[in-house]
Amino acid sequence: MSTIDKSMSLSGQPPATLNGSQKIAVLLGFTGLFIMLLAGFNTSFPNKALWLGISLTAIFVGVYWFAKEAYSRKLKGIKNDGVWFKSISSKGLWGWLTGIGLTGFYIVLYFFPEYLGLVKNGPNTGIIALFDPLSKFLSGNPASQWFVYGTLYTVAILAFGVKFIWKYRHNRYEIIRTISVMFFQTAFAFIIPEIMARLNGNIPYYDLKNIWPLNYYNFEKYRINAFIESGDIGLAMLIFGVLSIFVISPILTYIYGKRWYCSWVCGCGGLAETAGDAFRQLSDKSLSAWKVERWVVHSVVVFVTLMTTAVIYSYLGNDTSKYWLTKNTFLIGVALLLTTVFVIVMVFKREQFQKDARYGAIGYFVIIMALIGFHYWSGDSNIFLFKSETLRKSYGFLIGSIFSGVIGTGFYPIFGNRVWCRFGCPMAAILGFQQRLFSKFRITTNGGQCISCGNCSTYCEMGIDVRAYAQKGENIVRSSCVGCGICSAVCPRGVLKLENGPLKGRIDSNEVLLGNDVDLMTLVNQK
Repeated sequence: MSTIDKSMSLSGQPPATLNGSQKIAVLLGFTGLFIMLLAGFNTSFPNKALWLGISLTAIFVGVYWFAKEAYSRKLKGIKNDGVWFKSISSKGLWGWLTGIGLTGFYIVLYFFPEYLGLVKNGPNTGIIALFDPLSKFLSGNPASQWFVYGTLYTVAILAFGVKFIWKYRHNRYEIIRTISVMFFQTAFAFIIPEIMARLNGNIPYYDLKNIWPLNYYNFEKYRINAFIESGDIGLAMLIFGVLSIFVISPILTYIYGKRWYCSWVCGCGGLAETAGDAFRQLSDKSLSAWKVERWVVHSVVVFVTLMTTAVIYSYLGNDTSKYWLTKNTFLIGVALLLTTVFVIVMVFKREQFQKDARYGAIGYFVIIMALIGFHYWSGDSNIFLFKSETLRKSYGFLIGSIFSGVIGTGFYPIFGNRVWCRFGCPMAAILGFQQRLFSKFRITTNGGQCISCGNCSTYCEMGIDVRAYAQKGENIVRSSCVGCGICSAVCPRGVLKLENGPLKGRIDSNEVLLGNDVDLMTLVNQK
């Protein structure tokens, strides 16, 4: 009969030796990985579908069994569980080895897929050949390195999602949002695109939950042509992609904050929350990291905006008799849209905009206007000085591959699980901009109940010093906050609460008055 650990210590205990069941679970999981390793060395399996099923099932069951043994014998509720005593979760030797291993895998996946068995003009070999039966079953096509990656990605979110639910089973919000990301990854990012490719081979692969600028490639000429040539379905998908940018995303962000996407839908966030949960405490909480974060992530937004504009501009013409959307019309539209956004922000939201971010936004706006001016002064010369194809490839390599893949996921054990979302994701930056300025979402605090244990700040994966807000009883409204709710889940006093409420008083709230933080008479007169 198993015993229950009734310790309520916040600090937890140093990690104990694995019990017998956990050792078997680890062995089972590594057995699944070992089958893939054998496939990598071109071991001939008589029935690839069977062995692939055994491999993936062993990995899933191993993770599930390990998680059940780790958390079922503990009372509900979150403790630190000795994370700073474990080598893998405290930047120790195992942490570095895991980071190097993951980074190596991503480098091979992105740049050397032939080592995984990808053959362009012939049957696949190695690991990719092992996944051929599943790929042919879903889409009718042989597997590629991206299908292998998508399958492993989905299995990781499902397996570690179950682990996450076991760990946070005391919190209904965490359970529901984890089930949500598991569903969206499995259905919308993995199964549905593969089935659509089988039903209509002309439609380009499309992760239905990816929105520009995350799917920066969606408006390239070959994809636009493919959508149009696919008939009503393709046209509907193209229209949905445009509406997602200008209508669906802003409305959902206004109501729920960026958490509707970053913590409930996004596959990158889903992997970070599930497989990367053990590394969330490694996020840098320093002021210097926050400054770097703001400049880097918004620079990525500028880069992707310029790149997308250049790509669309490159295949438009100047003959208005053929099509109304000409190069000049497109550039004027982009200029008017940006001008409208910045004017509205500067007029109505000036006080809520950080000083350096405001100046940075103006600077980027001036640069874009200068590039457009250069276009008109130089006749038909290329507006962006570089070919649009060069810009696209540069962005795809630097941001799409190196940042989001190699660094963003491979460095989980070094920089924390949300390094990509925090420093590199343009979608997170745009949603954060909307969240900061006009969303109803905030995390409310009850400063009188805060005991300054620091759990909230420790486990904030976005590097926010949550405790500093909680001690003052101040609402937490940050562009970077993804609304994961872990700060609330690990708080032993119920100080933090995720809420949607009126915009008035959302940012300039001072429930607890400290020193000269607020003019008391002004506050009284407002009442």
